[in-house]
Amino acid sequence: MLGLSRRLRVFAYGVPTDMRKSFNTLSALVLSMGHEVAAGDVFVFVGRGRRRAKVLWFDGTGLCLLAKRLEKGRFAALWEKRELTSSELVLFLEGSEAVGRIALSPPQFDLESEGRVTFSS
Repeated sequence: MLGLSRRLRVFAYGVPTDMRKSFNTLSALVLSMGHEVAAGDVFVFVGRGRRRAKVLWFDGTGLCLLAKRLEKGRFAALWEKRELTSSELVLFLEGSEAVGRIALSPPQFDLESEGRVTFSS
């Protein structure tokens, strides 16, 4: 089960991907993006026709690979947007083409930078 939270980082590969690729080859693409596979981040790959997508992540015990084929419609073209929120990932996997076109999630809120957390000594 892919546990989604706001702290989960999701990265999209910027070019269409051959959907025949498996764990090792997709892991090599992650390394070419400058990321570490075992960091716990999620990586999204989309096929050229945008009907197929794969999601690769390390859950702490091993690599997981989710593959999805849409029967109707197409996945959003993530060629421009390189980082998604977990909410955008869910919408992407449901086939929403709004992902990457408009901001779908509010910016992350940091309590410390907003001055709302105080520590008294």
